[in-house]
Parts: sequence; structure tokens; C-alpha cells
Amino acid sequence: MGTLQCNCSVFGDEASGDAIVVDPGDGTDLDRLLALLRERHYKVKAIFITHAHIDHIGGAAKLKHITGAPVFMHADDQDQYDHIALQAQWLGMPAPPRTDVDVRPKEGDTLTLGGAVMHVLHTPGHTQGSVALYIPAERMLVGGDTLFRDSIGRTDLPGGDAKQILKTIHTKLLTLPEETRVICGHGAETTIGREKELNPFLKE
Repeated sequence: MGTLQCNCSVFGDEASGDAIVVDPGDGTDLDRLLALLRERHYKVKAIFITHAHIDHIGGAAKLKHITGAPVFMHADDQDQYDHIALQAQWLGMPAPPRTDVDVRPKEGDTLTLGGAVMHVLHTPGHTQGSVALYIPAERMLVGGDTLFRDSIGRTDLPGGDAKQILKTIHTKLLTLPEETRVICGHGAETTIGREKELNPFLKE
């Protein structure tokens, strides 16, 4: 989704029609997401933000306005969100509308959709309030911009910390089962096992 091609994830429970949207992009092409939701007859119950960079959160206010769903974002990224107009200026794009954050997810919290439980992991390093969703029943991690296929999240932007992101990856992510699919914030998906073996940024 959006100018920087953020990976937006939609998790839907076919029985109830309830859905959780993760990272709705910067808002520039929200119609694509809305079309998908209408096609599947999904009712959005939560808008979960992995971190407050504009390419992940810019569409949250519009999506909340249309669906009425609450926005989930870690408290430590509020300062990032407060400066979203500056982020837009860096990218040469109009500042998106902002909204209040309704829920402040933290380490150990859970979201439930149908029979699946989603566990919140606090994964600082790319930003201080970065969070991920681990779904054991689906053997899946929605990891935001912390871990990529053959790479890791950048740490040269405000709130980034190179040592911290490596600690996060080693202690929070690489300890998950190796078969865990990782939906990255950008680009192709991967698995925990693959990155443990091949990711050049994670070698001793």
C-alpha cells in the first residue's frame, strides 16, 4: 500500500466477518483496501499499527473514520505520530489526517479473532514503539520493519537504535519456531529459520 509500498495485512474470521487490519499504508490508495473489505464483507474491529512511520500509519485516520474501528499503537511511538507532518515533508507528500489512538498495546497483550490469539511483542529498534503480532495457531509473525528477508530495519531515522534492533531480533524473534512465517513491513515474506541461517546482518 502507498508510496513506499508498505505491506498491509488483513486478517478475517470467515464465520463472524470480523477483521483486523495491520498497517493500512500512507492513505494514498486506501480505496484498494476498502474494496477488499467490501468484497469479503469484513467488519473491521481493530486497526493495528506496527510503528508510527507515515508509510504504515498515514491511512489509519481515514480507515477509522470509515469503519469506526479503534486504532492500536504503542505509546512509545506517539512522538513519531505527532510529527507525521514532518515525515510527509521529507517525502514531498501532503500530510495525512491524524486521529486519536484508542488502545496502547504492550508486551504480553493479546488480540483474539475467531479462534486465533495474536500475541503482542514489543520490538524496539527501528522505532522505540515498534510492535509485532505473533499468531501461534497460524505459525505467523507480522513483524513490521524490524526483520526483512536478508535484511533488518533501518535505524538511522529518529527513534532508531542499531544495537537495540539486533537485541530485539535475537531475543524476541529468532527464539520463535523456525517454521514461523514472517510477514515483513516491505518486500517478500520469509521464515525465522531462513533468516537465522542466511541473513547477513545476524551473523556473529
